[in-house]
Amino acid sequence: MEFWKLGKYRSIDDFQQGDIRRTHPRFQPENFAKNLELVDKFSEFASKKGITAGQLCLAWVLAQSDNIVTIPGTKKIKYLEENLEAAKVQLSSEELSEIRQIINSFEIIGERYPPFGMKVRKHI
Repeated sequence: MEFWKLGKYRSIDDFQQGDIRRTHPRFQPENFAKNLELVDKFSEFASKKGITAGQLCLAWVLAQSDNIVTIPGTKKIKYLEENLEAAKVQLSSEELSEIRQIINSFEIIGERYPPFGMKVRKHI
């Protein structure tokens, strides 16, 4: 999951004019609100556990295999420190199962890229 989707943007109006994401189907008003339901479920789960949604996502990825490395990006030290704390988060098998159920219960609405972008992606 792209972590910038975890709360900074709640509406297409949150993107500046000229931001390419304003053209992406996934962020059109009819799709954005529906897709944010998954973000909200993750945030709710994380809050109950006393961690951030970003930490939950990182911890979940790390729990999938010992052969997985996460590559979170950040511009601020406080978020780097927050990301590092995710490595300490322990998820029980019940929690992992619940997270999987949350993921499987949602269908992301809208293509990732506008039509031109989708054509380019198919050739890569």
